[in-house]
Amino acid sequence: MKRAIRPGRSRRTDSAKVPDPPSIGILDTAFHRASLVTPHGETKAARDRLRAELKVVRSSATVIRHLRLEARPFQRPPISDFERALVAGAFGDGRLDRSLTRVRRAEERIRGLAREEERTLHHTSGPDELGERIRVFYGRLSSFVREVDPDLVRLRAIARYLKDRPHLEPGAPTLVVAGFPNVGKSSLVARLSSAHPKIADYPFTTLSIAVGHADLGFDRLQVVDTPGVLGRAGRTNPAETEATTTVRGAATVVLFVIDPTEGTEHSVAEQEELLARWRAEFPALPMVVVETKSDLGPPRTGHLRVSSATGEGIEALWRAIRQLVIPKGELPPMEEAIVEPEVPATPRESPPPRAHSPRRRADRRR
Repeated sequence: MKRAIRPGRSRRTDSAKVPDPPSIGILDTAFHRASLVTPHGETKAARDRLRAELKVVRSSATVIRHLRLEARPFQRPPISDFERALVAGAFGDGRLDRSLTRVRRAEERIRGLAREEERTLHHTSGPDELGERIRVFYGRLSSFVREVDPDLVRLRAIARYLKDRPHLEPGAPTLVVAGFPNVGKSSLVARLSSAHPKIADYPFTTLSIAVGHADLGFDRLQVVDTPGVLGRAGRTNPAETEATTTVRGAATVVLFVIDPTEGTEHSVAEQEELLARWRAEFPALPMVVVETKSDLGPPRTGHLRVSSATGEGIEALWRAIRQLVIPKGELPPMEEAIVEPEVPATPRESPPPRAHSPRRRADRRR
């Protein structure tokens, strides 16, 4: 004899554990809360009708509340344009908005269904007829929620995806470190900022963006580590798509890292080709090009040379970054920033002479 699957539990298959669709948990909660109603009335008929009305109101309100909770991560606060671009690259353009629209329409349909059922219950009497009305209502309510199961699954996946990504402050100066895999980007990010990215001697160690911060005068510079990009036009994996989206949508300045050492998997010519393609694709985006791992060999590209291991060239790199991020003359000298200018005091006007009333003068003569 096969055991029945209890609602709310995951179904186990031969290969893997398949989670229940979101509608099962939402409806279980709604129907359980509706079953706890305890109406008061002078007669049994009045209590039966009120119980049915309360079940309609409580079950529909619980479902609507859960649907709103599924949409809340994208509304309070609203996601930024950059986060929206990341989602479009990972899940498809417009998928998020379509799922939010379907969930909102399901909420509107449930509201209309509840209002319609409340009007019907006013003209219904008898426990059997009331019970049948509630069963029909529960069935229609369940169908509305099950219709948006794919959208709820997608919204939960997108919410997890964004939660695993750092939040970039819109409008803040942002340095995006990019290049081929395993060229030393993460080591350079750790040297330039407060970030502690995973560093290993194999490609695609970084699978998603990471952010650190550095002091930059009055502002803080966001330093973003990105996954490696192989430079294959038209053929990219999700990590490469995320890196390109970050360059396009978040960068104030791009720090392009080239590994010139012998024996590297990708030649300098391949890396320079990606750099030239990005310069053509983003002509208005400032780029600083560095030759990394300068402690491991002689110069080969003619670009600025740095070493994350020894610190060679880091100060020169900072000067190049600051010239692009902060316009010349924007920061005042330290003395001007600390000492407030004196405001000349305005001469105080003497108050007008106080007038004496004639009555008081007359009193004094007496």
